[in-house]
Amino acid sequence: MGCGLQRSFWMLFSGDFVGAFYMYPAIYSLILLFVVVIVNHFKSFKYSNIIIISLTILTVLIMVGNYILKLLNY
Repeated sequence: MGCGLQRSFWMLFSGDFVGAFYMYPAIYSLILLFVVVIVNHFKSFKYSNIIIISLTILTVLIMVGNYILKLLNY
């Protein structure tokens, strides 16, 4: 079954943005989280901790919700 993260990245790089979302719904919030963490590592900005914590919670909720939906549907 798997989570589809690697396939989602591959779809993203090949230009299938909708397919990447259907394969792994947390892909966009995860990418945004990594971008914010990397930018914050080099240049700190105001409210960075709140943004990182909020994005982390959002990403985890999407991941868990996706996992539960996959369990219920298959």
